[in-house]
Amino acid sequence: MAKGGNLKAVLAVFWSFFGVRKRRDYDADAQSLTPAQIIIAGLIGGAVFVMTMLLLVYLAMQFVN
Repeated sequence: MAKGGNLKAVLAVFWSFFGVRKRRDYDADAQSLTPAQIIIAGLIGGAVFVMTMLLLVYLAMQFVN
């Protein structure tokens, strides 16, 4: 699974969440990353995003009370 590197997969998913991928970078990632790396990085990235949003809501509710 180390075809393209896990950090490269994480960075590809991170920039894709924001929608600011250049075509050249997308093509390079498509050549070097496996679908499994992208899926795993996407699931982890999604979970981190949801947990961050829940933490922010929790902290906001603490300040309201």
